[in-house]
Amino acid sequence: MIEVLPQLQVARLDLLQLFGRNAPLHVDLGCGDGSFLCQMAQQFPKRNFLGIERLTKRVEKVRFKAEKIENVRVLRADTLFAVRYLLPECSVENFHLLFPDPWPKRRHQFRRIFTRHFLDAVAAALQQHGVLCVTTDQLDYFHQIERLSGAHQQFQVVPQLSDDTVLPVTNFERKFREQGAPIYRLTLRKTSPVK
Repeated sequence: MIEVLPQLQVARLDLLQLFGRNAPLHVDLGCGDGSFLCQMAQQFPKRNFLGIERLTKRVEKVRFKAEKIENVRVLRADTLFAVRYLLPECSVENFHLLFPDPWPKRRHQFRRIFTRHFLDAVAAALQQHGVLCVTTDQLDYFHQIERLSGAHQQFQVVPQLSDDTVLPVTNFERKFREQGAPIYRLTLRKTSPVK
């Protein structure tokens, strides 16, 4: 069963109660319709997968897709709020931030999720040596992500993970590839404990 938690809940999630087991936690930030989340959960049944999505209709789509997948849960909440206030400290093995809204107009760029505050919250939620994987099709946003990541003392930019894992292709990535748009990826590893 998939649980949808109210957005205003401020207690940290009890992951053992939520999933009914202890397992490495992977979180899909802004999980959209849940396609990537559900495929990952089926590919890695020994891990727990949590999707965070603020839009109710998308959450309902995830619930429908994940109905028979035991290691998936979805949380309806603002992404930064959930990472900062709901995820227990040092609880996440891997975050995925795939094609975050680029807010391409200069006057809207303050709305972009990838900020120093976002990285601070991610660092607090990640386990030591945990990973944040970011993918975007927007070169200027990618440069901003690189700049902020390089200046953050708790993260190290690492080469793309070289294991033989083949990640599912998101709907956005499929669309951008069909248009011939370049895809930019960055993998960050937490290298120092939260201070």
